[in-house]
Amino acid sequence: QVQLLESGGGLVQAGGSLRLSCTASGNILAINTMAWYRQAPGKQRELFAHISGGAGTRYADSLKGRFTISRDNTENTVYLQMNSLKPEDTDDYYCNVDTTTRTPWYHQAYWGQGTQVTVSS
Repeated sequence: QVQLLESGGGLVQAGGSLRLSCTASGNILAINTMAWYRQAPGKQRELFAHISGGAGTRYADSLKGRFTISRDNTENTVYLQMNSLKPEDTDDYYCNVDTTTRTPWYHQAYWGQGTQVTVSS
């Protein structure tokens, strides 16, 4: 089994910054892609930032320049640096980590528990 632990959400004023982190632990042979999703109440979870095993990144066009995804492979951790936050960034944020597990040997993606980000105007 693999566990993901998210942290870093909270309340911030518009224009401020937050850094989210998501650490994977457990039965891990390798971590492949890592990603961040956001979800508003009553809406579908949507992908907005992705980082490959080779550290290639991709973002939703609306967030380019404000958010940065990065990873630390030694710590099995993915980060999301969020700058110039806006009230419309208020959402629940989830990490998704694609792993190859040791025993049994299989491929599985896991979700973090979610962390709430609230941006006040």
